[in-house]
Amino acid sequence: MKRTVFVCCDGLGRSWVTRERTPLLHETAGRSLWCADHRAIFPSATRASASSVATGCRPARHGLHGNRMGLIENGRIVVRDVGLPAFRSQMRAATGGTLRVPTLAERVAGAGGFVGFSNVSPGAAYFLDPESFGFVYHRAGSYAPGGSLIEGADALAVSHDLAGDWAMTERFCLEILRERKPSAAVLWLANPDLTLHGAPLGSPAHHDALRVTERCVGAVIETVERLRAAEEDILLLIGSDHGQETIGDYVGIEEWLAARGLGGELADGRIAVASQGTAALLYAGNGGRAALLAVLEDMRAQPWADDIAVADGLAALGHAAAGGVLAAVNMGRRDDANPYGVRGTRWVAAVPGSAKTVGCGQHGGWGPDETRPFLLLNGMDVSPGEHSRTSSLVDIAPTMLAFLGLPTGGMDGAPIVDFQ
Repeated sequence: MKRTVFVCCDGLGRSWVTRERTPLLHETAGRSLWCADHRAIFPSATRASASSVATGCRPARHGLHGNRMGLIENGRIVVRDVGLPAFRSQMRAATGGTLRVPTLAERVAGAGGFVGFSNVSPGAAYFLDPESFGFVYHRAGSYAPGGSLIEGADALAVSHDLAGDWAMTERFCLEILRERKPSAAVLWLANPDLTLHGAPLGSPAHHDALRVTERCVGAVIETVERLRAAEEDILLLIGSDHGQETIGDYVGIEEWLAARGLGGELADGRIAVASQGTAALLYAGNGGRAALLAVLEDMRAQPWADDIAVADGLAALGHAAAGGVLAAVNMGRRDDANPYGVRGTRWVAAVPGSAKTVGCGQHGGWGPDETRPFLLLNGMDVSPGEHSRTSSLVDIAPTMLAFLGLPTGGMDGAPIVDFQ
């Protein structure tokens, strides 16, 4: 039986995959198919990215807008944190469901099954398989097909840090790859993204996170190669979901809107702002559309706003002007260097009431570094070299399905390799 494995190194931008910084990944890329123009989705944020990896579709199709998302509740737009365990229930109550298209887990449910191990936020983990067609393991709760809670020693009890990534990887290699052998397995590491949200790019902490992440990747590679030596046909994909950029400053978009007379619309839920980090989604109901549209040109002129996408611009970003989404704002960028020589600082859309840490990593918009993740494909049916055509997160699921000989219809993405 053919099997597929995807390892996601959360937040590891393509520019950091070099001989000096990540020697194992660099060496592995040299004997794999390297996707030289691999792209993130918008927003370049993990929860929407996990949904796109799971479905092979962009947010316009799968319906999960970003790390934070506006829901219509009792006629009001309410912004919810997708990362919290309760969000699936909140989304179902507001929209009648979760993701609007089938996931990889659903597609392989009768053909070897799906297992996902994830150490990022609960929401990002659960949106790999929100309707529980397979197994999803997470420190906040692990679930079997049908949604039954996995308890006791079978649950995933790891810490949300580098040590937790390693402990999760050890169990993934032993239990999932060597023993249970599902047709589709996903290992989603929290780092280096988790480290970079509290440390500067290029710092010693960043380099330490890269080393531990490579250790995890190395364990998977070693396990897969041993299984291949025993005649198992395994396609290994190693990549990331987005890169990182440096926080230069914050702006409260809600405060800016209120200062221009839209405080009432914000208070009664006719408009809302959902920060994605270095971007924001602007929501409006019928009672707030005109007022919000009227200030967009003024917003576009602000130093903290790089670009604003509406209508066709939203569609080009893979979003639909639906569910209350009116516009997307990419936050401004300066060419300043951080203390470790990494260039480019960004404005960030502040989340009301949250801590603000200038100088650390952030992402979410369509800036130059946050939108360049990496991806390599390694397997007996894959010729080493460089895949020069543009690829994206939405191509991962169809590539895995095509390798397994399963249909890929209904996806925005397409297989990177022709396995026929």
